[in-house]
Amino acid sequence: MTRPDLHDRILAQRQQRVALARQRTRRIVSRRDGVRVEVDGRWLTEFSSNDYLGLAQQFEVTNALQDAAAREGTGAGASHLVSGHHAIHEGLERDVAEWLGYPRALLFGSGFLANLAVQQALLEDGDVCVQDRLNHASLLDATRLAGAKLRRYPHLDPEGALRQLKLQADGAAMLVTDGVFSMDGDTAPLRALSLVARMQQALLFVDDAHGVGVRGPDGRGSVAEARMGVADVPLQLVTLGKALGGYGAVVVGEEMLVQHLAETARPYIYTTALPPALAAATRVAVKHARRDHWRREKLQSLVDRFRSGAQRAGLQLMASESPIQPVLCGSDANALALSAALDSAGYLVPAIRPPTVPDGKARLRITLSALHSAQDVDGLVATLARSWDAVQRVHGAVA
Repeated sequence: MTRPDLHDRILAQRQQRVALARQRTRRIVSRRDGVRVEVDGRWLTEFSSNDYLGLAQQFEVTNALQDAAAREGTGAGASHLVSGHHAIHEGLERDVAEWLGYPRALLFGSGFLANLAVQQALLEDGDVCVQDRLNHASLLDATRLAGAKLRRYPHLDPEGALRQLKLQADGAAMLVTDGVFSMDGDTAPLRALSLVARMQQALLFVDDAHGVGVRGPDGRGSVAEARMGVADVPLQLVTLGKALGGYGAVVVGEEMLVQHLAETARPYIYTTALPPALAAATRVAVKHARRDHWRREKLQSLVDRFRSGAQRAGLQLMASESPIQPVLCGSDANALALSAALDSAGYLVPAIRPPTVPDGKARLRITLSALHSAQDVDGLVATLARSWDAVQRVHGAVA
């Protein structure tokens, strides 16, 4: 038997991506000033960042980072369970848990790591994990790596989730959903999913990466917005690199569940702890996210302004009230052409294509920040409308 050659396989896959115009490239950002970024020597207005509240460059946040780095250095030096768990980490966990109304929190290096950790530690062979079809890739990968059975239900369909749970009644069960979906911007029906989880004795886990800081009272996220808490959602993921403007993630949950993660989750045990200086900056960001209501209010006004203008211009939007505002383009060619036209006009909005989104659903994923102005939004909408008309004349409309 001849063993397959990895280089041949990779070359064939690369050629297929090139044929479909789906190869990926990185734009190099040289400098950043609020929502203005320098790319390839040109300053562009960015509508693609997840810095929803504009905290990534807030001066108290950056000062906290610099001060802590001067005291503590650039890294933790060890994993949390060896000697890398700093008092600053402990304080950040306590701050986030108290903010969201949960008894315990655990800090991770990234949201992807945290999602892998939760399922690896809690699920086994013979268990089932039922997920929304449009959940983040990290949640889907986590189930496969945990060895559990993955079942997916139609987007935002609690009855579909119930059917999938009933199909595999033996073994432990977890029901998993995004709170706010990263590519569509819509919100999960959390109260209905909580009821389904109770009926089927499944543990409900919500990844609210794009909800915490933006949604709910005091920015406590989609779970709080649905008037729910730890009794309804025993585990919840909070990322620190979206509305909080930093990096990393926190899992909040029941005391017993979080302690189990700390003792058994391999992505937690076998990796270096987050730099303490970054945790110090995030503690300040949490304070601002809680008290700076004007950031959420301004952000929502900009979302409403964008949607109103885009609808008047005839652009095809999705059912999103979040800062994530996808403009559907249909084909990859449409999305790439529209993104290029915006770039030429001074706006950075990359095209989102398969496999990130389904075939025929390519789009521009426009994200808004509290740092944008009304003039920024109006300029973007006007440029989108002009450019989309031109793109349709060349490539055709959305099917």
